[in-house]
Amino acid sequence: MEAAKNLLLTLISEDCFDTYFLEHKFFDVPCGQALISKGLGMGIIAGSIMVKVPQIMKILANKSGEGINLTSVILDLMAITFHLSYSFVKGFPFSAWGDSTFLALQTAAIAALVLFYGGSPSKSLGFIAGYGALLFVLTSGIAPLKVLSIAQAFNIPILLVGKLSQAYTNFKNGSTGQLSAATCFMLFAGSLARIFTSIQETGDKMMVITFIASTFANGVIVAQLLYYWNAQPKKQKKL
Repeated sequence: MEAAKNLLLTLISEDCFDTYFLEHKFFDVPCGQALISKGLGMGIIAGSIMVKVPQIMKILANKSGEGINLTSVILDLMAITFHLSYSFVKGFPFSAWGDSTFLALQTAAIAALVLFYGGSPSKSLGFIAGYGALLFVLTSGIAPLKVLSIAQAFNIPILLVGKLSQAYTNFKNGSTGQLSAATCFMLFAGSLARIFTSIQETGDKMMVITFIASTFANGVIVAQLLYYWNAQPKKQKKL
């Protein structure tokens, strides 16, 4: 019984446990919202383990990063890393930001692969080493919280510039190149759900605004995927 209670307490607070199992108020609104948020957060984290794997596999299968805007990928990685570091240092619940851990690793892998297949193996290795060092500095306590707060505030323009750079590349090429539809759709759904979980679990207005911006930017990419679904890159049309 105690083990079951401890398991439930990973999803609900002590107060909500008492509300449900001692007072039998099964339709308590605040506790219901908290439970939905926690469940969504855990679901997002579980999904994030594989969310960019289709993109990675597509690059590996084609041995090409054609159509993927490297600047967009790196800006996306910086935004994810700043969010991860800020949330970790602030002590927010893992369910509110844990997906950033897996997204950061996968996004870094995409950037390294684009560099590698772009003919720069040494730059790819250098990028991995440099990113590892940056991540250590941001999460180890070396970087002051004030610096992380400023970095988090910059996430909004970073996200918008990064994603819209990819959108411009898609527009210029007349296709979405090696972008994975599965990855883009999952990122859109995840950022949309994160608006609710951020409101519920952190109350941090900056995080909420960041995910609203992320949802908009991911939505633009998803719209382009649908529009250019069967399109070929312009340079291929000329052949």
